[in-house]
Amino acid sequence: MTDKNSSIESIANDIATAIVEKRLPPGTWLREEALGRVYSVSRTKVRAALLMLSKDKLIEMIPDKGAFVSQPSVEEAREVFAVRRILESEVVRLFIACAKARDYQALEQHVKFERTALRQTTTMGTVREKLLGDFHVALAEATGNRTLAELVRELVARSSLIAMLYHSSNDPHCSSDEHAEFLRLCRKGDVEAAVKSMTEHLERIEASLELGTEKPDRQLDLVKALLA
Repeated sequence: MTDKNSSIESIANDIATAIVEKRLPPGTWLREEALGRVYSVSRTKVRAALLMLSKDKLIEMIPDKGAFVSQPSVEEAREVFAVRRILESEVVRLFIACAKARDYQALEQHVKFERTALRQTTTMGTVREKLLGDFHVALAEATGNRTLAELVRELVARSSLIAMLYHSSNDPHCSSDEHAEFLRLCRKGDVEAAVKSMTEHLERIEASLELGTEKPDRQLDLVKALLA
């Protein structure tokens, strides 16, 4: 992480991972000087990485103030899940149409990883939740459509931010069971049932959010969060 040869992309990816893993909560001030010390690079390089993240809506660049981890509004949260339902319904159709045996095996193995992580009391909640989100990304990648996979990856990351900000009560065991049932329907080739399963899965996750009110800012030690 402190390699002087850190690329702009690797810095952006590292910060994005910290956001998705909930080490950097919404509203966190991403100070360029502190980030420069963490990665041993110039502020120019840090600024370029932050700009990349702002394009993915993970951070917000505020003139004369700096960069902050995004704090999605209630409206934006609902829009993200609405788009996910539309987009991932198409992912399901494409997946069933083109998936090979190895694709099913990889996703079923992923579900096993989820369940193993859920059984281990030493596994951090953020790791479990990241695994659950990664299932959706892996599913999109299996379609072979890279643009579609990139969109799903961005929306899953934004969903993680939303879950942090609006205190998701989602039961990870339930999500993993739903992933397994979804794959069973896909193997049967029941497209409409699989689409319905995915849609209801996303609806349940959205329903687990406290979207009634906006949440206050939360601050923390930026350097410690990135080095955790």
